[in-house]
Amino acid sequence: MLVLPVARATTMVVVHPHYPENVGAAARAMKTMGITGLILVKPSRLAVPEHEMARKMAVKSLDVLDGAARCRTVEEALGGVSLSLATTSRRGVSGVLSPRRAAEMAVEVAAAGKRVAFVFGNEKTGLDAEDVALCTGRVRIPMAADQPSINLAQAVQIIAYELFVVGLAARGGPTGRGAAGA
Repeated sequence: MLVLPVARATTMVVVHPHYPENVGAAARAMKTMGITGLILVKPSRLAVPEHEMARKMAVKSLDVLDGAARCRTVEEALGGVSLSLATTSRRGVSGVLSPRRAAEMAVEVAAAGKRVAFVFGNEKTGLDAEDVALCTGRVRIPMAADQPSINLAQAVQIIAYELFVVGLAARGGPTGRGAAGA
């Protein structure tokens, strides 16, 4: 498996997940892009790695589920992280990054040997303002439809994909020409 420096430096933090299927699908989405760091902040009693449906959805990604850390707070989950980016679907928030720009920043931070976290909210309510405020930046995935948000695992997949594409480009991979070993 190709694991880029940005993938080793990145942790996906899922706050108060509700559905076990989303936890498993998020683990699978991460693994397809070489990311294995997963933290669950106060998951519901069902949204845990041990749940049968989480394991069913985590096709060939049980190592990600089994390695998932659990924290009580977002602040605890972000310990030791230099760049933390909260995902949001809220409009009217200033300074929001695109997934591509967020990935570019993450690759730069990872190249400096520092840790990165992307923070995702609950499937029903997203992140609350206090959790967003703990992060150093915000990311919004653009959508054409007037939907309130996209599925949690799909959001994880989009961010993981952007990290992979930008990480490949930074190392001079097939999608771009960058500095070797970045």
